[in-house]
Amino acid sequence: MSKHIQNITVQLALTRYGDALIYAVDGRNEYVPGVQLKQMLFAWHEASFYGTELTLQNADGVDLVVLPAEQVVPFFAELQLLTHVGWSWQGDAALLTELAPAVSGLLAEKRYVPDFAAHREGQLQWSWDQQALQLLAEDNGELAAALQGLAGRPALAAGLGAAFSAAVFQRYYGTETEAGDLRSEFPLLFSAGGAAALGLDEESWLMSIGWKADTAPFRPALQLLEPDEESPYWRLRLLLQDKRDETALVPLRLTTDGEPHGLWPAPWDAHVRERAPGWLSRLRESLPGGHIGHGDDVLGEPLSDELAWRFLNQDSRLLLEAGWQVLLPAWWEAASRRKPRLRARVSSGEDSRGGGRSLFGLDALVDFDWRISIGDADLSEAEFAELVARGERLVQFRGKWIPLDPALLAQIQRAMAGMDKSHGLSFQDVLQLHLLGSGDEGDDAEAAAEQAGQQAARVQLEVELNEQLVQLIGQLGQRAEWPRPAVPAGLQAELRSYQHEGFAWLAFLRRFGLGAVLADDMGLGKTVQLISYLLHMKEAGPEAGGPQTDPPGWPALIICPTSVLGNWQKELQRFAPSLNVMLHYGGRRLNAGYFYGVASQADVVLTSYATAALDQELLQQFTWAAVCLDEAQNIKNAGTKQSAAVRSFPALHRIALTGTPIENRLSELWSIYDFITPGYLGTAKSFQDRFANAIEKERNPERTADLQKLVKPFMLRRKKKDPSIQLDLPDKNEMKTYVNLTAEQAALYDQNVTGLLEKMNKLEGIERKGAILAALTSLKQLCDHPVLLTKEALPESGDGLDAATLIERSSKLERLLAMVRELREENERCLIFTQYVGMGQMLQSVLQQELKEPVLYLNGSTSKQARDRMIEQFQTPALPDGAPPAADQPNVFILSLKAGGVGLNLTAANHVFHFDRWWNPAVENQATDRAYRMGQTKDVQVHKFISLGTLEERIDEMLESKQQLSDDVISGSENWITELNNDALKDLFTLRREWVS
Repeated sequence: MSKHIQNITVQLALTRYGDALIYAVDGRNEYVPGVQLKQMLFAWHEASFYGTELTLQNADGVDLVVLPAEQVVPFFAELQLLTHVGWSWQGDAALLTELAPAVSGLLAEKRYVPDFAAHREGQLQWSWDQQALQLLAEDNGELAAALQGLAGRPALAAGLGAAFSAAVFQRYYGTETEAGDLRSEFPLLFSAGGAAALGLDEESWLMSIGWKADTAPFRPALQLLEPDEESPYWRLRLLLQDKRDETALVPLRLTTDGEPHGLWPAPWDAHVRERAPGWLSRLRESLPGGHIGHGDDVLGEPLSDELAWRFLNQDSRLLLEAGWQVLLPAWWEAASRRKPRLRARVSSGEDSRGGGRSLFGLDALVDFDWRISIGDADLSEAEFAELVARGERLVQFRGKWIPLDPALLAQIQRAMAGMDKSHGLSFQDVLQLHLLGSGDEGDDAEAAAEQAGQQAARVQLEVELNEQLVQLIGQLGQRAEWPRPAVPAGLQAELRSYQHEGFAWLAFLRRFGLGAVLADDMGLGKTVQLISYLLHMKEAGPEAGGPQTDPPGWPALIICPTSVLGNWQKELQRFAPSLNVMLHYGGRRLNAGYFYGVASQADVVLTSYATAALDQELLQQFTWAAVCLDEAQNIKNAGTKQSAAVRSFPALHRIALTGTPIENRLSELWSIYDFITPGYLGTAKSFQDRFANAIEKERNPERTADLQKLVKPFMLRRKKKDPSIQLDLPDKNEMKTYVNLTAEQAALYDQNVTGLLEKMNKLEGIERKGAILAALTSLKQLCDHPVLLTKEALPESGDGLDAATLIERSSKLERLLAMVRELREENERCLIFTQYVGMGQMLQSVLQQELKEPVLYLNGSTSKQARDRMIEQFQTPALPDGAPPAADQPNVFILSLKAGGVGLNLTAANHVFHFDRWWNPAVENQATDRAYRMGQTKDVQVHKFISLGTLEERIDEMLESKQQLSDDVISGSENWITELNNDALKDLFTLRREWVS
């Protein structure tokens, strides 16, 4: 009685790709269903997850189980089967069960080689070592019979070979890393066709790719000989190179029938005669017909210039890929590695087009001559034309061989034609080519050439400077080289060293008409540096204006945000009282009929971006001595009306002040540079294609370096953390920020003052004092924001609050937001003090919406637990420079003056804003000392906001001058105001209308 419950007979067919198509019949000679066969035959086969991952095919009603090629050899070699089933094998299945264990053993021992026939077809496959398999069969009769049976089954042999190759890939080269190792170890194995296409037999090919050791003591080589006294032609020569001494070369001649002739060492003889016919076959396949001759030396025919050129550029590379040694003339490697260079050599001496004057502006033209470098030869334009006219590709010039690639010659000629020498080269082209054209590769120079409107795909375009330009461009890049004019006599300030350097830099660039971006950190004094520059222009006269005298009556034009107009007027009056400043702003600004006469008497015209856009037609009629933009990020969107307006104003010099030259995108930098140096960075589209996409999307380091080189000469950016700056800054730097009232604020302010003055004629005693104090609070709140007085709904959370509308209604809020944004760009933190809960809530809401980060607010109603938690959050150590802050890290802390003014340690902040004034220096200093105290490692910047034309400005003036007030009075309360008579009250409270927006 049989111990098997069921008997199954298995048959299969292998596809040409090595997959096994398996089917079976049971004891009744009926086909076993595919699902059942999978479950039984592969019950112990883990690789197919016990058969569940195998697919089924149906052929003429018969279920075929598909076993993937890479699993065929391992499966049939091991054959772990269910023991309660009686298994038998027929046909190809029987042969496979006999062959698989032996083939699998070769796989385990890595006894395989790349398949030569597959390689000739451009594929990488593996075959087992035939010799090793035959040796196994000598001691195994069943294996020998199986191999004999395989010889008569070509389809099975091909399928088993494909299955073996798939198993090799799966086992040894299944990962990208392992495949990469194979590619780096045997690069010739992966050349399409490669050596196999050049007449090699399998043995020679395996040796050529390094898979099999070459036992010959030499290697064959081909040498290209250049014309000389012995022979005036190019020619090829076959050599044998000693493997132990590569300098030992034995010339060899091959006859038409492959017979070798030469004087080689006797031990080489057998190897030479065995391989010579193969060399001849390979040469015939790899070299064009013009190289192969007849007779005693098939390489004896001279080569034409065309064939020699082709051998250098094409055939030699193919031979190298095929495993030949190729020896080329020594000069060729350097000549082929060095790309031809087209050089514009600027004429020496003063600019001939300027009548001896200095350069002025990027559009200034300079004369130049062409120089062309090809290989080691340096050619003049005439010499280059002469060589091109000869129509040869390999030319001897002054004892040196020069390769003249027709395609490159055409590019050189196009580049030369693209620049009209009769019109000269612009200084902009010269500067860009110098900044980008100094590398070994041609890409930078290509970009510069494209920027100048040239076509120079592979030709490196450079510029050779004359002595004058060497000095100028050297000064542009080296701070130590900048001339240092004396500080203007009319400046009422002491410049720090870096501020003197900044003013000198602006004056230096002005001499050459080159625009400037002064991009110092907030708090480093960009304003005083520009004012020094304006004073220098006035005091130095023509010497400060460059090569020509500024026409009389052309003042400088300063354009700034509305919120800082008053600040500029105050600072100009403070630092440069000798400058005649004209304010062009508001409803009382002069029209065209009067504007010219008044402006011609001014040194500086001051206006806002909005007014500049409104009065574009008027302002663009004059060529300004300088157009200076404060907060130049206001023109970051080049398509806006105000950006287009400021660009249209003619100027002898253009300056941009900004602490944040880039806020979000590189296009903002382009917009600022297109103002200071129009056209220097190309069009907006070309800049986007050339730089912005490559840097912002691809993080391309080469393009980043290129852009840095281009912008550096025209941007001066110093940071507070720079060692040279920190030495010059005080520990605590206090500054006042003056802002205008909006029209809405002014109207409400006037209403409140009028109402108070009417009451003063009727009220006495305690009622009078109460009315004055109430009006005082209202006016102070109005200076902050009109919503504090109108009592419009302000939800505590700030959800749904229209931040843009709130910002428009208060110049203070607008200015604060701009300054906080700038310091956050530098990853610095700040405290903001305000007396009013409503203002604190509004600030928290607006700043959170605009900054997209959490903002803390502490006031008198904050619990101790919440207070402690806020301080701990805020004091979290800052991350290293460059590291992005945590998303939930608060960096802005709003505090009520009384609740947060004492007892707190908030040294994480190094900026302090007093949004509204307490008018008690001791109280304000106590608040400032939350940041300026033990543990503070940075210089602290203190910003005090003052609304121009209001009681805030009047009282600040009193504090400054100490008139009418003593320290004792100030340190008390605001009750002293209630003691003023009606005339004094009117003078204190009445709005000065010139500061109203």
